[in-house]
Amino acid sequence: MAPNLRDIQLSSAAGPRGISARGDDGDHEDVRLLDSYDEEEAAALPEWTGREEADKGVRRIQVRVTGMTCSACTSAVEGAISALPGVARASVSLLQNKAHVVFDPNLVKDVDIRDAIEDAGFEAEVLPDSNNSQTRSQKTFSGQFTIGGMTCSACVNSIEGILSKLPGVKRAVVALATSLGEVEYDPSVITKDEIVHAIEDAGFDAAFLQSNEQDKVLLSVAGFSSISDVHVIQGILRNLKGVKQFEANISLSEVEVIFDPEAIGLRSIVDAIEKGSNGKLKASVQSPYTLATSNHVEEASKMLRLFLSSLILSIPVFFIRMVCPRIGFLNSFLLMHCGPFLLRDLLKWILVSIVQFVIGKRFYVAAYKALRHWSTNMDVLVVLGTSASYFYSVGALFYGAFTGFRPPIYFETSAMIITFVLLGKYLEVVAKGKTSDAIKKLVELAPATALLLVKDEEGRYIGEREIDALLIQPGDILKVLPGSKIPSDGIVTWGASHVDESMVTGESEPIPKEVSSAVVGGTMNLNGALHIQATRVGSNTVLSQIISLVETAQMSKAPIQKFADYVASIFVPIVITISLITFLCGLLGAYPNSWVEESSNCFVFSLMFSISVVVIACPCALGLATPTAVMVATGVGASHGVLIKGGDALERAQNVHYVIFDKTGTLTQGKAAVTTAKVFTEMELADFLTLVASAEASSEHPLARAILDYAYHYHFFDKLPTVEGATKQSREEILSEWLLEAIEFSALPGRGVQCLINEKKVMVGNRALLAENGVPVPTEAENFLIDLEVNGKTGILVAYDGSFVGLLGIADPLKREAAVVVEGIKKLGVHPVMVTGDNWRTAQAVAKEVGIEDVRAEVMPAGKADVIRSLQKDGSIVAMVGDGINDSPALAAADVGMAIGAGTDIAIEAADYVLVRNSLEDVITAIDLSRKTFARIRWNYFFAMAYNIVAIPIAAGVLFPLAGLRMPPWLAGACMAFSSVSVVCSSLLLRRYRKPRLTTILQITVE
Repeated sequence: MAPNLRDIQLSSAAGPRGISARGDDGDHEDVRLLDSYDEEEAAALPEWTGREEADKGVRRIQVRVTGMTCSACTSAVEGAISALPGVARASVSLLQNKAHVVFDPNLVKDVDIRDAIEDAGFEAEVLPDSNNSQTRSQKTFSGQFTIGGMTCSACVNSIEGILSKLPGVKRAVVALATSLGEVEYDPSVITKDEIVHAIEDAGFDAAFLQSNEQDKVLLSVAGFSSISDVHVIQGILRNLKGVKQFEANISLSEVEVIFDPEAIGLRSIVDAIEKGSNGKLKASVQSPYTLATSNHVEEASKMLRLFLSSLILSIPVFFIRMVCPRIGFLNSFLLMHCGPFLLRDLLKWILVSIVQFVIGKRFYVAAYKALRHWSTNMDVLVVLGTSASYFYSVGALFYGAFTGFRPPIYFETSAMIITFVLLGKYLEVVAKGKTSDAIKKLVELAPATALLLVKDEEGRYIGEREIDALLIQPGDILKVLPGSKIPSDGIVTWGASHVDESMVTGESEPIPKEVSSAVVGGTMNLNGALHIQATRVGSNTVLSQIISLVETAQMSKAPIQKFADYVASIFVPIVITISLITFLCGLLGAYPNSWVEESSNCFVFSLMFSISVVVIACPCALGLATPTAVMVATGVGASHGVLIKGGDALERAQNVHYVIFDKTGTLTQGKAAVTTAKVFTEMELADFLTLVASAEASSEHPLARAILDYAYHYHFFDKLPTVEGATKQSREEILSEWLLEAIEFSALPGRGVQCLINEKKVMVGNRALLAENGVPVPTEAENFLIDLEVNGKTGILVAYDGSFVGLLGIADPLKREAAVVVEGIKKLGVHPVMVTGDNWRTAQAVAKEVGIEDVRAEVMPAGKADVIRSLQKDGSIVAMVGDGINDSPALAAADVGMAIGAGTDIAIEAADYVLVRNSLEDVITAIDLSRKTFARIRWNYFFAMAYNIVAIPIAAGVLFPLAGLRMPPWLAGACMAFSSVSVVCSSLLLRRYRKPRLTTILQITVE
């Protein structure tokens, strides 16, 4: 018999394997939106690799590398390190100025690696405790689990508490709204199955959904049904180079494969299974999102079946109690005796027993397991209420049978309570499913299949093949027909078209695409056939990372949720106490006899009140108030191009007092252009531009690119090819044809650059750079510079061999919406501030044009964070809007960081909000959405609290002495069932959110 998948552990397979599971070409200049390159990913090594390398004696270190300015530098460093004997892998990050090296310490030492980097022309420093810094990436997995049966915050707290106490579990977060749990755990200490068992032991349904491992896949195999098929699969997979471990499950027709993606592609595995079985076995990749959707549908179907079953059995009970006594012949029939019992009582007992113990079994099991772990939840209240009604009725039934005095029987109470609770649970599951519609819509953007262009051995295209989109590999050439969706991120290699990117970026205008244009997976190709080369696939695509970001945000808890968690922890004990007091008041004679009906007694009278108290109380509504609203809001934000990283960011953004704008690339378009070039010496303008361009060629600053473009156009009357429009090699070849050789280049943040050309020092930058080096600026040049700055332009000063040569004026036009957005932010009661490293005159000119009074100029990158901290001293909430690497410290220091979507990956990583469309209008959308979300959350809490504060006393009978009104337990059950549904539906109203119109905010009347 094939081993069951429940026994599979997420551990590495024995045997040799490659050092890395991810390709990395070391080129990070083209990193785009959400393509984060953090320390864990930079290591490019999944968790199992770290453990196996430890067994093999392989060591990993991080080295700080100073002096890198472009991808050519990273290639040089990687080449120098890789040339050393014993180095298995070297990965260099330009943005982080770090090298991650995996090597055999028996063959090469740390000092050898440092010397190799220094010999390549860079400064190097081996960072201490490198192994410790990678503990998480090496030794922990992040697994996602579906959890069924949760009803309130008490359930969430119980599960998180149980998981946190498990050995090997580092962190556990459970989301009630999504019925998902995310657990970081050490697979060498605990397995995913043990985590599942722990959740199930606590009284909930659980199943493993997915992990952060990229080298593991679960395949569904059609035609997989016998032991011989297992042997066929084993024979095929054993012979595949790169497949390290596999487990088969006949009952589920599944095969889990652990493989080295550098040695073999997933498509090759799928093709090998089909080919090796002569077409009998067809493997396909299981999408975790499809699995999650099917789980949700299954849960809703299960709840519907239980509700309908309970309803079918409860209707006859209700009919016997309420209708039959009014129909003579039926009443006479039901009053017949079956032994000592009346037929009507016996029928009700039988029907209700099925409802109570068969259909209602889930409540008993969940309540028992909750109490066993010293926690309480809604299931405990349901069990207490229905059991009290049921067992009292059974006792009354036997008492009447043997004494002849028949007290009132309330079998229908427990049946109706369970029926209404199940109806409420079903509606709640359906409503909660709608809160995750945003993710479902994002998932549906990706096409199911793709057209792969097949090559022969000589590289010629010989045909097309339709493949599963999940099997696309980097480097594949895909054909995209007009009207179809682009299957993965890539580069256009043939054809021209327009692409609708609104579903991903929110940009309404179709974007023209031609050869070398970048395309995003999930977007719609409109009017022309395209051939694209896949660059990022699977979880690395923009769409997948947006989905991941939204999922992570929906998993997070807003700080306000702590209030609900605290109330939930004490709610059930308080309700039970109130119920007991209500019951004891009747037993102790606190109720006058005039209140009690002749056919009843004080015991039954007080019992019905106490049951109503237990049943009407609803902790679920409190628990759902925040997470459902946050889930809907993050989904709505994503659909409007505003990605929110969590509920805490939403909560902070609603109270923003200051919004700090960076100037370049945020308020301006980030498309700097040289407008003026003037020489103040005998040097020719052509030579001057060649000199400046040669110095700036190694810089990645936007102003440097503007200078290069201007100089190239001056010399050749043509446009310099962009990085996207040509390979970097061809671009560098073009530059090398006319630029001078620059050596000892160094970039000086906030000042400029300097280097040696023809053995003479060249400085290109601002006044501070020249002043530091004792280079005076002539009065004529100073006056010319002032004129530029007053007009909002940036002046770039140039010195050669210790003498001032000339200057350039650079203009970066404002975004067309900048002034209107600033005015709109003021109308929202938020104070705008502009912080820039530019000079005061230019900064004030730009600020005046957009309407910002508070300006901080000549601020170094680290100083931006200091400005934020100064504004935070009085408790103000500060938001920072930026786009560049130099903005990341400020984005991290701000209470709310907002990264413009066209910015760099490191800025996006530091931010709380990502504005995908690169439009400042989305700053207003982010603030407005957060305010409306928390207004909705407050209403949710008000309804949930008001419901319990009002309903519990009414159920306890406070209105009975005044108006003779009392709430039957079955009606209390109905109220409880619909209270949580009402909160979810309240959150769903956020789906109707519309972006604020600037004309409305500014109170402009459009004729």
